[in-house]
Amino acid sequence: MPISILFMGPVGAGKTEAIRTISDMQTLDTDHRATCQTRLLKSTTTVAMDMGCLQLAGTDKLRLLGTPGQERFDFMWEILLKQAHGVIVMINHSSADPLGDLESQLCAVEQLASSRPLPVVVAVTHTDMAPHASLDMYHAHLQHRGSLSLPVLAMDARDPGQVQRALMTMTAQLEMLEFPLSRFATSRAAPRWH
Repeated sequence: MPISILFMGPVGAGKTEAIRTISDMQTLDTDHRATCQTRLLKSTTTVAMDMGCLQLAGTDKLRLLGTPGQERFDFMWEILLKQAHGVIVMINHSSADPLGDLESQLCAVEQLASSRPLPVVVAVTHTDMAPHASLDMYHAHLQHRGSLSLPVLAMDARDPGQVQRALMTMTAQLEMLEFPLSRFATSRAAPRWH
């Protein structure tokens, strides 16, 4: 059974790039020419979903799903959250309000997946573009909202090793919840990463 990991985050956080970076297969994406304010950030944007796959030890695999970042496509968030076993919330560190973006994404996960708790990992991208602000601000925000146990990682979505680290953190979260990871959880065999 594939384990579905959902990459969520605002426009420009790097969701599509992270999935393309680590996927074993050619990714499926629904990128179209950006319009309105999104055009100022990038030329194309996801309008439905991204999908990739990563083969692990044995027959286990991770299905990698990505949401559109624009809130006008938020109906897809709920559809994709229903399939997800865990969520990597990606936040653009150089955005105008990264903490507001984080809060918005965490609230969406809580509201749309309210029937079941989902493990969450926070992956902060574009840290090189705003080096003056450390990851401590995310830890402080999570502590204030009572979510201090959420892991926070810096991640360059173009770097396979850093995307791998976020996925390994997520699989550790799933193991702690005793998610039935079959051979991956019991064999301790190293996943096959790029």
